[in-house]
Amino acid sequence: MNFADARKWMVDGQIRPNKVTDLRISNAMLELPRHLFVPPAQAPRAHADEDVPLGNGRVLMQPMMQARLVQLAEVREGESVLILGAGTGYLAALIARLGARVTAVENDASLIALGRKALAETSVAPGTLQLVEGVLAEGGPAGTTYDVIVIEGEVQFIPTAVSDRLAEGGRLVAVCRKPGRAGAAVLGRRAGGTFSVTEVFDCTTAPLPGFTPEPSFAL
Repeated sequence: MNFADARKWMVDGQIRPNKVTDLRISNAMLELPRHLFVPPAQAPRAHADEDVPLGNGRVLMQPMMQARLVQLAEVREGESVLILGAGTGYLAALIARLGARVTAVENDASLIALGRKALAETSVAPGTLQLVEGVLAEGGPAGTTYDVIVIEGEVQFIPTAVSDRLAEGGRLVAVCRKPGRAGAAVLGRRAGGTFSVTEVFDCTTAPLPGFTPEPSFAL
């Protein structure tokens, strides 16, 4: 299979026609070898317009949804980014290619192992991306705030422990689904010391483990 052709089909057929106007994102997706970030048996499906199973109930999110979430976050060069539920690190690598400094937290050791192998075969600049093991709902390394936070999976709420890691003026993007409602991509902002959240577009993906059903911040 020609994976370069598959990436071009993915970008031309899924990304550009679906409101992704940031050329940095589409160009990075053309270059980043997405097939390396899934189990070898799933490589032929890596560029399909669907979530790709990674095992243990986890998925690599649909390419178009990933691109739209990154665009919603408005990542700028030099910003610090925290990704929770990073899986094998594809989205983390994509954001690192936009010039950000990325800390990617995952709680599944098998996904971390696959991700580190994939990252070793890509051209992500050294020192721009850390893929680490941690408790997702705790919001990453203690005592650190970030310009952007991405929760890479569907959750019912955004824990205070996570929103507290957002720096003043920062943005948080996630996929939220409350019981009995459709999922939605949300944009959270911290301004004047207050964190607020707005639903932006319909979006569904696999639930992210590690987030309890009792909300500490109501959407």
